[in-house]
Amino acid sequence: MVEGLAYVLTQPGKPLVRERRRFPDPGPGESLVEVIGCGLCHTDLGYARGEVPTKKPVPLVLGHEVVGRVVSTGGAGPRAGTLVLIPAVLPCGKCAFCANGRGNACPEQQMPGNDIDGGFATHQIVRSAPLQPLDLPAGFAVWKLGVVADAVSTAFQAVRRSGLAAGDVAAVVGVGGVGGFTAQIAAAQGAHVLALDVKRDRLDLALKHGAESALEVRDLAPKAVKAEVRALLKKHGIPAFRLRIFECTGTRPGQTLAYGLIDRGATMVQVGYTPDTVEVRLSNLMAFDATVHGTWGCPTEAYPEVISLIAQGRVALDPFVESAPMSLVNDHLEAMHGHRLERRLVLDPRS
Repeated sequence: MVEGLAYVLTQPGKPLVRERRRFPDPGPGESLVEVIGCGLCHTDLGYARGEVPTKKPVPLVLGHEVVGRVVSTGGAGPRAGTLVLIPAVLPCGKCAFCANGRGNACPEQQMPGNDIDGGFATHQIVRSAPLQPLDLPAGFAVWKLGVVADAVSTAFQAVRRSGLAAGDVAAVVGVGGVGGFTAQIAAAQGAHVLALDVKRDRLDLALKHGAESALEVRDLAPKAVKAEVRALLKKHGIPAFRLRIFECTGTRPGQTLAYGLIDRGATMVQVGYTPDTVEVRLSNLMAFDATVHGTWGCPTEAYPEVISLIAQGRVALDPFVESAPMSLVNDHLEAMHGHRLERRLVLDPRS
């Protein structure tokens, strides 16, 4: 048992409460991990404000983008002292979904900060089997990898789910957060990336990191946006069935726009989440012989490839992340709600 701190959601819509806690020894199949950094995600904001219900009733420790160091294990698992990434989706490893490479859809999955206590704390207890040991270059700032647990790995899975190949066109709707990493990963796979967003600064950053072209869509009609996508396909001599559309805004307008970009034989992947109802004409899928995929998290077996992309410098983290004190988590949540954050924050429980 170790003593530490946790920032606890005791009532949706109210500030998180700082508590001193005794973290118990891990049980069979579990590990106790000391948190080095935990990313702050819009999903956390939804839980904190009560806009999205959590699976585990309050009190609950939020946070699902965790990188840390193993303190102890209850049996098999990474040995004490091992640096690990905690996936945002922890599969059971035993069911038919897990056996067939669909662990991110596992019915018995656990999401930290939703199904179980998460990483807004100095320590966290999780299943040992999904933990991802880290072998990093000397001098690498480990805390940055907190965003890999969800934002980067979710982007990777979305690209993989789309079947994207080198030479395809990737239209990324929303290039803040997950969308920015989606653009980078699609480019790393050899795609021609078109970044679409309502914010010019996001587009400018995407152009420096993966995007071949960018389009500010705030005042554009959907037909005009689709014309730009078709122009990019024509420029490269690429048929529409090699178009991959990624909806990463998690907003009603973003989802409507992304669906409206569907063309003949194209593939769309829904990455962002909104509780809003979005009205679309499903007959477009029939008329265009098109495909739409959902995607949730990332299978644990894919994480080594995700981490490798970062270690090789093919996906950049520095322009997109910033360390911040966990003690000010309520201020950070308010800043996120007010759209005042310029980078994705990784919270440091030691400050």
